[in-house]
Amino acid sequence: MTFLRSLARVAVFLTITVVTVAAGWALLVEFPESTRELVGILALLALVPVLFKIAGNITGSIAPSYNVAEVSVAGPISRSEGTSPLASGPIGATADRLVEQIERADADSSVEALLVHLNTPGGEIVPSEDIKLAAERFEGPTVAYATDTCASGGYEIASGCDEIWARNGSIVGSIGVIGSRVNAADLADRLGIEYEQLTAGEFKDAGVPLKELEEGEREYLQGIVDQYYDQFVENVAARRELEPGEVRDTEARVYLGEEAAEIGLVDELGTRKDVKERLEEQLGKPVTVERFEPRYGITGRLGRAPARRAGSSSGESRDAPVVASGP
Repeated sequence: MTFLRSLARVAVFLTITVVTVAAGWALLVEFPESTRELVGILALLALVPVLFKIAGNITGSIAPSYNVAEVSVAGPISRSEGTSPLASGPIGATADRLVEQIERADADSSVEALLVHLNTPGGEIVPSEDIKLAAERFEGPTVAYATDTCASGGYEIASGCDEIWARNGSIVGSIGVIGSRVNAADLADRLGIEYEQLTAGEFKDAGVPLKELEEGEREYLQGIVDQYYDQFVENVAARRELEPGEVRDTEARVYLGEEAAEIGLVDELGTRKDVKERLEEQLGKPVTVERFEPRYGITGRLGRAPARRAGSSSGESRDAPVVASGP
């Protein structure tokens, strides 16, 4: 099958190349009757590299040469990049795009396995879970490969794969939840700012930074954090075939790869080459890995540069401070 695909790719590429060269020869040698026409033809021929790019894309879609899809979870995990370039979130792993990439890979008949590369400190809770669920739904072997960091929400994503690989020096774990708030009540008092808010419901403004946190509000917000933690522990325990108590005993610590493997958070230690060899063993054939990238429209592409400079985000997080506030 690999030989036939390669042959088809060569045939399609050569056909488009011959047609392009023939058209260029005819236009350049046979038909130009004036300098203006010649300049126009030369400008047209400047598009040849574009045509070759198109030819490559067509060839790849007709006879893809890969059988493993790779998606990359890099940086803080959030829901999306926002709807405006100036209001976009920080550069990192966005759940909406990663879920689309995994689903696109799953729908690709050439893809037989999924490689999830992770280098992330974690991020928002529900987006992390969405990426994990997409990995769980993938029809075929799935391998998570952690390089520098696979912590918190990143570890939840990894737990959705059939196997977790890491390097000896990888930082793995941080199975815990953080909920935090800024207490600006004293600063507001010194600035002469008074907090007034009309609410219906005792805890509607619990956590608002312009007032002190009352004990009942503290217990209420801590209860939410505890519920998130219980869910996290149960999910990891079920996927990793561990007892919930074993997961709780980690107390949200991070571990280097070797120790993470000893306590069952990681299956194997190795390099990317080792991971590819494992995939070849699972599929029973040589593997070629294709990186599945996010698909951006024109406005998305134009907006990515400003987003790299100006973005910020908030939300519940398994690894970074968050604000649990009222409205």
